[in-house]
Amino acid sequence: MDWLREHPEVRTIRVAAADLNGVARGKRIPARFASKVFTDGTRFPFSVMNLDIWGEDIEDSPLVFETGDVDGVLMPTERGFVPMPWLDAPTALLPIWMFHMDGRPFAGDPRQALAAVTHRYADAGLTPVVATELEFFLIDDSGTKLRVPPSPRSGKRRTGGEILSLRALDAFDTFFTALYEACEEMDIPADTAISEAGPGQFEINLVHQGDALKAADDTWLFKMLVKGLARRYGFAASFMAKPYDMWSGNGMHMHFSVLDTQGRNIFNDGTPEGSEEMRHAVAGLLEAMPGSTLIFAPHENSYDRLVPHEHAPTGIGWAFENRTAALRIPASRPVARRIEHRVAGGDVNPYLMIAAVLGAALNGLEDRKSPPAPIIGNAYEQGLPQLPGTWEEAIEAFATCPSLRRIFNSELIENYLMTKRQEIHYMAELSDQEQSELYLETV
Repeated sequence: MDWLREHPEVRTIRVAAADLNGVARGKRIPARFASKVFTDGTRFPFSVMNLDIWGEDIEDSPLVFETGDVDGVLMPTERGFVPMPWLDAPTALLPIWMFHMDGRPFAGDPRQALAAVTHRYADAGLTPVVATELEFFLIDDSGTKLRVPPSPRSGKRRTGGEILSLRALDAFDTFFTALYEACEEMDIPADTAISEAGPGQFEINLVHQGDALKAADDTWLFKMLVKGLARRYGFAASFMAKPYDMWSGNGMHMHFSVLDTQGRNIFNDGTPEGSEEMRHAVAGLLEAMPGSTLIFAPHENSYDRLVPHEHAPTGIGWAFENRTAALRIPASRPVARRIEHRVAGGDVNPYLMIAAVLGAALNGLEDRKSPPAPIIGNAYEQGLPQLPGTWEEAIEAFATCPSLRRIFNSELIENYLMTKRQEIHYMAELSDQEQSELYLETV
């Protein structure tokens, strides 16, 4: 509450949690009643945490009529208040997460799922260090076709991608300046920005940190911020996996290492090849990858990105300093040895994605298995085992993956399956344009 006292101009707050699709679900509350959220929490039905992408109840979900659509209690996370600079009136967001009335974490809450994984690491005397890289498009969606917005500087539209182009960044300098200022206000550690391969496509890195929950919070809040702030500048921003057929899609890459109780990176053995522990983690990641694809590619549109030779991995393999591989070990000083996971699209729920990656790596560390040899050369030409190529295949792989049963509570797994099966059923009724309109801002 100290933050609100220091910001008397804030008259309303939002309280919000991420549902299984990563969509913010919450309430608007006058700031003068905010203290009640800290003492008593606020209540949502448990079913709100696994609505479908349209925001509808899941048919036949045990969380709805079977149990009377009962409430859970949502309490503030350790994050506290953050400003919402994309709104006209001074407003604060209070992130919350869900519990049972007796204080038990609700297993169907994706943030609670990630917390459970971090507890497994802590029990093993380990701390994951996590960073995310987010790609997004700035889009003019005012017409029937998506286009790059005109530059606020020149009024002209780019006709193609310009990789690492300063001119492309400078064309939207007012937006990016406001974005970085907002990230500082919200304590989101935004680092380097670059222009990417698609027209109006950019990437911003969030720096490494030893708090996986905060890294996921930052990623979730960053997506909300980018989409909200873009509207203030007269265009849309989208993290959907594949807004344009002819251009590369949006990814969300994750880098991570693991520290022991002395703060030493267990992936570092002083050599360029990394430690045995790093290889065990790689083995766990590869084993869980087919089943985890539904988390990394959660929507119909996600599979338009996962095609060969489109800068997104399709084969299940790993390599040193090779961006065609699903798992890349970047060149670095040995002390900074880390794994880059390159499968996920920008449309993921960051809590589930980070939990799936860290959980699979910990499975590998516990099992002490060895991965196959790292690939050399173009991963698309290696004859590797393939990721599920369709949404239907990914749903079935998720349902039968034993690795995921070690990472996620069975309640979350069943809720997620019901959500995705309902979405795939109704998605068949939509045209490509209707799908694009649905995903443009929801993900």
